[in-house]
Amino acid sequence: MSLTDSRSVLVFLFIFLQLNPSCMSQTYNLSWYEEQRTAMVRDQIRLRGIRDEKVLAAMQKVERHRFVPPAYRKESYEDHPLPIGEGQTISQPYIVAFMTEALELKPSDKVLEIGTGSGYQAAILAEICDSVFSVEIFRSLAISATNLLQELGYSNVMVKTGDGYIGWAEHAPFNGIIVTCAPGQIPEKLQEQLAERGRMIIPVGDNYTQELILLEKENGKLRKKNVLPVRFVPMINEKGDKY
Repeated sequence: MSLTDSRSVLVFLFIFLQLNPSCMSQTYNLSWYEEQRTAMVRDQIRLRGIRDEKVLAAMQKVERHRFVPPAYRKESYEDHPLPIGEGQTISQPYIVAFMTEALELKPSDKVLEIGTGSGYQAAILAEICDSVFSVEIFRSLAISATNLLQELGYSNVMVKTGDGYIGWAEHAPFNGIIVTCAPGQIPEKLQEQLAERGRMIIPVGDNYTQELILLEKENGKLRKKNVLPVRFVPMINEKGDKY
């Protein structure tokens, strides 16, 4: 290639990048997000006691920034929840990992999630277990989460709009149940839909005082254990009333 040809190529590339700045910034952003995600798993999750390698691998793989609105995307891997619309939030990464690990999931397990939200928790679960059934009270969130999960290739997640307080009886029993909104008491329907030897993790309480409770079913009976003080959005019905 001659000197003239080389200069022509450089001029072409310069003009192309000026007209398409996203081509350069997109590569940088993807690399930056990956670095942030690695730091999140290392500093916020592994160093705080999460040991299940399946959970750690899922948290490393799933791109949390894809589930965060553009206005908050640069905060995607920080140690706090973020708004996602309809007064709802995407949970703090550590809490997502903590609740997932508490279920002690196996690859063959079937999980019920109450509160789809952005779809991030469902994606984490889908990386670990066979199938995820997720219920979301807000139709707009259910639709956007479904579209994104399908776009990302999660064919083992089913989402429906509905009242999470009553669960999803058609697909019960579930090996694990994870609830990402807080009722005043543990719903009886969810207790009934938990399989023998299954586990449920659920925040329970009012707007100011909530406790994350782990339940295990053995011989048809539930053992309950308070594991962590938390702050989740309240569980509501279709009219917007709190449970």
